[in-house]
Amino acid sequence: MTDTGSVKTALRSSARSARRGMDDDERRAASDAAVGRLLGLPELRRAGTVLLYAPLREEADPATGALPLLRQRRIRTLFPRVRGGDLELVACDDLTSLTPGYRGIREPVGGPTIDPEVVDVAIVPGVAFDVLGGRLGQGGGHYDRLLQFLPDDCVRIGFCFSCQVVPFVPCEPHDEPVDIVVTQRATYRTRAREPLADA
Repeated sequence: MTDTGSVKTALRSSARSARRGMDDDERRAASDAAVGRLLGLPELRRAGTVLLYAPLREEADPATGALPLLRQRRIRTLFPRVRGGDLELVACDDLTSLTPGYRGIREPVGGPTIDPEVVDVAIVPGVAFDVLGGRLGQGGGHYDRLLQFLPDDCVRIGFCFSCQVVPFVPCEPHDEPVDIVVTQRATYRTRAREPLADA
């Protein structure tokens, strides 16, 4: 394992441990508070199509709180499902229609796949994030590959608990950053993908 790989492994372990330290009530309250911040973002108010995710048990949950309000705003919502080593996107506005799939993650069963090019805002999970936009996933690379196919002007939002924001996430060439990180306590605009100013 490379030095970067070792650091990532240790970081995943510590971030997961911090997340496990929250009880179910704390997770629900923190998710609700983070959703409040999320829905207040101008990027979300302007969006026509938003990618959400159904959380694993210990992950921050954007879908339960955001989905009904996005539906009221007539914003189309997509959810990922795993096919092979990749994620494909399916329109869904009803969490009860999702069923456990890859690693028990709830995902759409039927429905046509949607071109990633239509996504205006992508809300993505992670094990850890930093305020510079670095994202550490589960290690399978599913979201890194998906993010490469989203349009350049799609706003990428990392959604997590504040205990998952770390000083620095080591990144490799295949690691895709996020533009905004939202937690229950803060919103960080990372400027990770903004072009560097001329010297």
